[in-house]
Amino acid sequence: MNITNLIQAGKENLEFIGVSFLIMVCIVTLAGVSQKLIHMKHDVRIKTRKVAFIGIFSAISAVLMLFEIPLFFAPGFYKIDLSEVPALICAFAYGPVAGVVVEFLKVVLHLLLKGTSTAFVGDLANFVVGVCLVLPASIVYHVKKTRQTALIGMGVGTLIMTIFGSFFNAVYLIPAFAKLFGMPIDAIIAMGTAVNPSIVSVGTLALFAVAPFNIVKGVIDSVLTFLLYKKLSPVIHKQHENAFLSKK
Repeated sequence: MNITNLIQAGKENLEFIGVSFLIMVCIVTLAGVSQKLIHMKHDVRIKTRKVAFIGIFSAISAVLMLFEIPLFFAPGFYKIDLSEVPALICAFAYGPVAGVVVEFLKVVLHLLLKGTSTAFVGDLANFVVGVCLVLPASIVYHVKKTRQTALIGMGVGTLIMTIFGSFFNAVYLIPAFAKLFGMPIDAIIAMGTAVNPSIVSVGTLALFAVAPFNIVKGVIDSVLTFLLYKKLSPVIHKQHENAFLSKK
């Protein structure tokens, strides 16, 4: 690799780092503002317990990221994991910021455990797309804590994750992966064509692979969260009241 290529590669990596940092700042800001708008109370008595549970759920999420399931309608590099479930549970228990922190820490822990095989593009995608599910779901739920709003919130989160995730993949993630990983976009599209002949471009890859992938992921994560939070809420809150299950 000559000096020109090295400079170009360095520039592309710096651009990716800059975009990633900007995205994270925007997400953290949005989470903080939304938590203030829904008037979440800050009880210093549960601060230590909250921090402990965020750490525990982050570790569980990182471990769950190690177990990936490929889907027949998407290329092999799109695999489902259940790491959003602990983040959703933590967000329902402690608010949007807690959910975003779990999403961030799980990616950091996963990188420490396994490293990256996608030039960090897949790791950024996991964080951003995961937040697209967790953040809206927790905001809607905390406006009025009922079983119905939890379901509505997760439905809204799945919809946002599907739409934004597909757009983000098509416009930024796939081209960024092609540049940073040194793989031609045509080769990536060909992997999609191999499983679905309708995939002939980046746009159709997002439409026929990424969108249904996110829908399936959102539904599975939502169902598991709905079932698990019922049992975990008393433990998390150290009491036997569970607004999540209140029938109003």
